[in-house]
Amino acid sequence: MVEKQFNEIFSKNLVHFLKINQMTQAELAERLGVSTATTSNWCKGLKSPRMDKVDKMCKIFGCLRSDLMEDKGFLRGKKQSKGFLVNVLGRVAAGIPIEAITDIVDQEEISEDLAKTGEFFGLRIQGNSMEPDIHNGDTVIVKKQDDAETNEIVIALINGNDGVCKRLKKYAESIALVSINPDYEPMYFNQEEIDNTPVRIIGKVVELRRKL
Repeated sequence: MVEKQFNEIFSKNLVHFLKINQMTQAELAERLGVSTATTSNWCKGLKSPRMDKVDKMCKIFGCLRSDLMEDKGFLRGKKQSKGFLVNVLGRVAAGIPIEAITDIVDQEEISEDLAKTGEFFGLRIQGNSMEPDIHNGDTVIVKKQDDAETNEIVIALINGNDGVCKRLKKYAESIALVSINPDYEPMYFNQEEIDNTPVRIIGKVVELRRKL
């Protein structure tokens, strides 16, 4: 593919994703750390970005490289998916914002209706503590939030370790993070331990994805 043709395809795809994300060229430029003239040239098809900038745009838009770099027919009347892509993380850790984590192992599509209700990410489950409901290697779709109702399955950070997937139990003066697998003992925390350990909920599991 000649450079001019690639630039034209990239520009059409970029304008498409700016439009559906309701983002201006200036806003994209600020998030990428480039000038507005640079994003303008991309949108006009005059130039194309380096691959590191393409990867940053994929994270911003929740899309794949191919969605930006290949002719997907977005502007030719082809039926478009109403889904939204979210990054699936291999791990989450304390002190690192979700959007800054680079351990991205996959992407999953969520519905437009679900996407409208908040911010989401995927997490690849490790271990068997939530079997038989959630298996090692499964992906859970997580809605970002700092609290949940009792009996809901959450992702929590404990003492700065990687996020754990557990069922939340709330009591008058304490909480418990409970594994579904009976081989694992529940983890109980009083309010002082919640504050000082610390224990922090970062999201609620809303969907389970299993690749057969």
